[in-house]
Amino acid sequence: MHFFPDHTRRHFLAQSGFGLSSLALTHLLTQEAKGAPAKPDLEKQSFDLVPKRTPHAPQANAMISLFMQGGPSHIDMFEPKPELDRLNGQTFNGQLQLDNAAEATSKLYASPWKFKKHGECGTELSELLPHLGKVVDDICLIRSMHTGVNNHVQSIWALTNGRIQQGRPSLGSWMAYGLGTENQNMPAFVVLTDPSGLPVAGVENWTNGWLPSLYQGTVIRPKEPRILNLDPPPQFQGAVQDKFLNYVRELNQDHLSQRPGEHDLAARISSYELAARMQTAAKEALDLSQETAETKELYGLNNPKSAEYGTRCLIARRLVERGVRFVQVHTGNQHWDHHGAIKTGLPQMCEVTDQPSAALVMDLKRRGLLDTTLVHWGGEMGRLPVIQNEKNIGRDHNTFGFSMWLAGGGVKGGLAYGATDEVGHHAVENVVNHFDYHATLLHLFGLDPEKLTFARPGTPGTLLDGQPGKIVWDILKRGQEQA
Repeated sequence: MHFFPDHTRRHFLAQSGFGLSSLALTHLLTQEAKGAPAKPDLEKQSFDLVPKRTPHAPQANAMISLFMQGGPSHIDMFEPKPELDRLNGQTFNGQLQLDNAAEATSKLYASPWKFKKHGECGTELSELLPHLGKVVDDICLIRSMHTGVNNHVQSIWALTNGRIQQGRPSLGSWMAYGLGTENQNMPAFVVLTDPSGLPVAGVENWTNGWLPSLYQGTVIRPKEPRILNLDPPPQFQGAVQDKFLNYVRELNQDHLSQRPGEHDLAARISSYELAARMQTAAKEALDLSQETAETKELYGLNNPKSAEYGTRCLIARRLVERGVRFVQVHTGNQHWDHHGAIKTGLPQMCEVTDQPSAALVMDLKRRGLLDTTLVHWGGEMGRLPVIQNEKNIGRDHNTFGFSMWLAGGGVKGGLAYGATDEVGHHAVENVVNHFDYHATLLHLFGLDPEKLTFARPGTPGTLLDGQPGKIVWDILKRGQEQA
């Protein structure tokens, strides 16, 4: 190798015939191929919960998600299968994806519960759901849900954060981020947990993921005090507290002004200020003594089996009534996961949830709130059409075809949409994937799945994350031609 000290980089470019202009042209062509580089923000972005304008007019402005963790059996509750009845006890020759192969059989198992038609729409429901039958004309029953991952946690993530990976923002966080909230004295996203404990995946069900922590779910406990540390000590109440909080607010704002762009710091300050405002607003929202005896009876509060869940459903109604954007009501860890003893376990869960869930729809409707409040009922999966555990009959997981229902918020009532195959295994008619469900929800709230983004390294973060989510127009009151 020869080294020529008098050959500088400039000399090399001039002699080579390329020159600086050629390099500049190459650079510009490369950038054009990649797309224009992102312009840097001149000011640090800030985040808040003030109400946001949406790209198109929303049909819904609040949502209550009744999440049945564990996998309610669609075959035994929502979708009658005459062919399964006929083949009961025979061998299923199709392929099964099993969670518990050790207890698996290939023996088909028809539902032991009878189905009958309800309402003017004539939708068939199991005898396990007598109360839901009373509001069937107000619900859209989707019988063709699909996530395709046969594990509780991954299917929960698919339905709550868009992908089967951990750490992504949950649906409630996206709603709070994209819409803000109507009541600045209450959180935008509230979670009502079961007294038996958290569902599978725990706090991941309401995580803000990589959105600012301002948008994470606020947990309201299933027992008193439902919000800890809400009341100040007696010696700090009234004017003393007001002066102290004003002083702290000045210190916090001065501290934040020296650290622009620190979203976690800003969120923490906002949370402290919200907590102070909630001292009055939250107590009033959670005070069921204001409800009539008739309303309490409607929700099943006089029935020991449904009283606790009914209380949380009634609280959910009171929260959206006061401007909370998204409320999620969870059942406990694996309460619907009936690998065995389904003949006793499934009726028990229906006794817990059927009356309160139907009451929520009735109550919202009579208060004029159902048209703008979307109610969701469902879990992360359904169950297989074959017997698991012959000694104590149950059903294994099925994420390839299962049911859930929606009511209000721009969704058609009295509709049964989609279907699984003749034995209830795979969704085969009008399949609704989790990303279709999400695209439809965002549309109902006036949001565009492609435009609701959050800046991240690489590509912007979205709920659908590049998945081909389609709006399920057939279940909406305003079809595609009206959008």
